[in-house]
Amino acid sequence: MNTFQFLPEGWNENLSPIEINELNQYIYHDDILQGIVERCDENFNLHVQLGNNIKGIIPRKEVEGINVEPDGLPKQNLCTGKVHKYVQFKIEGMNEENIPILSRKRVQEEVIEAVKNDLHVGDKVSGIVKNITPYGAFIEIGGGVVGLAHIEDLSVARIKTPYERLKIGQKVNIVVKYIDRETGKISLSYKENYGTWEENAQKFKIGEKVKGIVRETEKHKNGIFIELSPNLVGMSEYKPGLQYGQEIDVYIKKIDYNKRKVKLFIL
Repeated sequence: MNTFQFLPEGWNENLSPIEINELNQYIYHDDILQGIVERCDENFNLHVQLGNNIKGIIPRKEVEGINVEPDGLPKQNLCTGKVHKYVQFKIEGMNEENIPILSRKRVQEEVIEAVKNDLHVGDKVSGIVKNITPYGAFIEIGGGVVGLAHIEDLSVARIKTPYERLKIGQKVNIVVKYIDRETGKISLSYKENYGTWEENAQKFKIGEKVKGIVRETEKHKNGIFIELSPNLVGMSEYKPGLQYGQEIDVYIKKIDYNKRKVKLFIL
């Protein structure tokens, strides 16, 4: 399992500030840098603080290379939405006023190419949760490139909303589940962070009294599911009056490693 090399925007807010005498080196080495957007002007160019009182400009056409209008320009609200946020960029050069001209778009293109050519299913990537919907979490892996972790890939235990596992702005390590080589779109899985069934089961003992979380309230033929940990769920007899998400005391009756099942009794 490999670890993807790009870090998402805002992953490290404490990067060393850019030195004025090193600008040409950054341009020469084509380095990926990061700064915070101070403002968006009337032409939707982004003005970025690079540190040491050095400021650069990302022209509107270089702000975004994925979510663009038919004319190739990013939507206006995408530009304004970057204010006070960290963005990644490369330095294209200097304008006539000796102000660094930056490109976020080129970072995106580089990440997308790496996704298409170098990333593999099973690789680990670093990311930041950018948005949460009822069906999953959108996680940026670098340069504004975002993958989707479906709700069923956030944990083995069934949950009603991704907010039960993640929050917006959370920094995460996540596993690549699927890659579309043509488009560069990726699907991600978070549940691997909680360990395997066996690793979780070994934390519990038969005859032990523990806390569990109710994950279903309707009776099934075998009972109801109780979460012992995000990747370990046990089955208990049905008991009326339970509420979804309720924490309860349970007794561990059996741990079957062959069938990967845990039998519980509600106390």
